[in-house]
Amino acid sequence: MLRHRFEPGRLVAGVFLTVAGVIYAGDAGGLWDTPWFVVIPVVMGGLCLAGAVGVLTQGIRRRRGALRAHEDDPRADLPG
Repeated sequence: MLRHRFEPGRLVAGVFLTVAGVIYAGDAGGLWDTPWFVVIPVVMGGLCLAGAVGVLTQGIRRRRGALRAHEDDPRADLPG
């Protein structure tokens, strides 16, 4: 039994923020030189993508819930 629902939007946001952290950690560790403005598109793009995935997920769940409610309704099979 799951403790909570799977949220793909949060997963996408977490991945992009982790990538931003790795970019800064590599820069701080001296592995490469990263200009300060490089991380802004990574974070903003990730947050926009996470928002789009969240909206899509919510729409899919709402549609599935409506279809299941319609299937469970015993009056749905009765004519007019």
